[in-house]
Amino acid sequence: MTVVLSIPGPNGLRLRPWRQEDRRALVAAHRDPLLRRRLMTPLTDDAEARRWLDSQASGWDSATQFSFAVAADDDTPLGHVVVKVRAADTAEVGYWIAAAARGQGIAARALEATSRWALGTQQLVRLSRLDLLHAEDNPASCRVAEKCGYVLDELLPPAPPEFPVSGHRHVRTSGC
Repeated sequence: MTVVLSIPGPNGLRLRPWRQEDRRALVAAHRDPLLRRRLMTPLTDDAEARRWLDSQASGWDSATQFSFAVAADDDTPLGHVVVKVRAADTAEVGYWIAAAARGQGIAARALEATSRWALGTQQLVRLSRLDLLHAEDNPASCRVAEKCGYVLDELLPPAPPEFPVSGHRHVRTSGC
């Protein structure tokens, strides 16, 4: 299934499923030290990118994970937004923006478009709640969550090794 979403605002951004030809841009984005520190699965080479992209396609096929490239008007990937189905009616969202594209409001615009799709127009799974988790030492993600109507629901204790620092759980429901 191919889902393409327009992102309101300037620059003609859109969300589209990742493609194998995005490997080079994906590996380049993952060279950013800040991104590597925040991600669960940093990608260092073409083979890892290929496996990751196969996994994203598999998520679409099984309707368990909907992974979008945030694409510029020239189709270059600038970031990533994902909806991971976790339980009945609930999914977790996550995102990252490549270093060169940060600070332009792209994360909030992409997350908002994805959230509206996930809780409203998509017909693949029933969702009424989206959770957004981030490290407490990531105030930028906190601002993006709040800007997109995600309410701080819970402070999370560290859970090493995957989550070495405290975190936040923000929640958005279909009524918001």
